[in-house]
Amino acid sequence: MMTSTPPGARIRNAISRTTGTRAVGTRLIADTPLGPIRLAAGDDALLALDWIDPADVAEAMLAAEAGPQAARILDETEAQLRRYFAGELDRFDLPLAPAGTEFRRAVWTAMLDIPYGETETYGDMARRVGSVARAVGGACGANPIPIVIPCHRVVGGGHSIGGFSARGGVDTKRFLLHLERARTPERQPRLL
Repeated sequence: MMTSTPPGARIRNAISRTTGTRAVGTRLIADTPLGPIRLAAGDDALLALDWIDPADVAEAMLAAEAGPQAARILDETEAQLRRYFAGELDRFDLPLAPAGTEFRRAVWTAMLDIPYGETETYGDMARRVGSVARAVGGACGANPIPIVIPCHRVVGGGHSIGGFSARGGVDTKRFLLHLERARTPERQPRLL
């Protein structure tokens, strides 16, 4: 039997693992090509990014009051995401604090090295971090800051796209990969 995650549960879990009792600011970005995205930041870093169901936008608008530092991080994240979706940004420059085990943080750090518009297989990633493909897949699925930490760039071997745990699943992953490949200069049509 397939179960569904309640709206916002993933981001609430990521926030609580990261922050404990610290104050967290959140913000909803309602107009992205992938639907509404909610961001969460503490005073010194981005903590989580998650898609929410469009039906839950009203509830998501009730964001936590963000202090000035968290608000600065949320503002910068929103600006960089808009540039990314417009094809004007190929590398995020944000302070990140994803909650996870030492292994998962190592995988997420390795993902940051995959160039924009390129992919790496779960197996190749596993060899880089000294693990196995299944564990890398688990780290991808647990990534609390997708897009910014580009887990969508990790694919299966043999032309398999692999999975994607964010809203929209592999369709969202395909969208992000297509967006990046379409914007990669060497893949652009040349004018004579």
